Amino acid sequence: MARRALMVAILLAAFGAASASAEQLVVSLSNHRVAVTSSFVGENLVLFGTIEPDRPQAALRRAYDLVVTVTGPRQTLRTRRKDRVLGIWVNVDSREFVRVPSYLGILSNRPVAQIANADTARRLQLGLDNFLLPQRIGPDTADTVRDDPFRVAFVNLETQYGLYRESPTAVTFLTPTVFRVAIPMPANVPTGSYGIDVQLFAGGAMVARTSSALEVIKAGVEQFVADAARDHGLLYGLLASLMALVIGWFGSVVFRRD
Repeated sequence: MARRALMVAILLAAFGAASASAEQLVVSLSNHRVAVTSSFVGENLVLFGTIEPDRPQAALRRAYDLVVTVTGPRQTLRTRRKDRVLGIWVNVDSREFVRVPSYLGILSNRPVAQIANADTARRLQLGLDNFLLPQRIGPDTADTVRDDPFRVAFVNLETQYGLYRESPTAVTFLTPTVFRVAIPMPANVPTGSYGIDVQLFAGGAMVARTSSALEVIKAGVEQFVADAARDHGLLYGLLASLMALVIGWFGSVVFRRD
């Protein structure tokens, strides 16, 4: 009987210690809708957040790490490798990346390798090297090793365009429990729905997780033209052809040589 009581006391103490350090995330985005117009040159969004105990009596830890993953609309892209054949550069091989993010931002307060071990980073897809980018190879679709030439070239190209990025300084802790995250949106950002995955780490383990979302839309004349082309394709084509004829006729009159 005494042994059973001791075991119950140990279990209760362990449960109390676990619950004493349980956390939850509360986040807010500065702008949930980004409007792309003809003068759009990019925008920097800010995600604010705070770490709170899940119960009033619970205590928080002293040090935290944060990893925020922003993913844009999924799309399928094909990459090609050129080589010199008989003095001419030609496409000799290609690879299709299936339903990969059109925008991928992995933002943290320090390098991912210092936040979690390799197994945890791979399981949670922390960092560009660990994020799944499936490729179609013959009849199969699967992710490849991170030093695969096609994967490396694809990530490098997207990084040059500003659409893939990994920043270990994008997250700033204003206090031990209050943070801000800078989310850059380049001028060529694709339109669509974006997901924001916020993961909180302590001692190399994920202790809390939450999500948010934003939408990038076309606005102004660009949105009107896009809607017309999508919803009234035949009429849009006729008007575009008529406009081209009118502009061509007007140009011939203005620059006519008598």
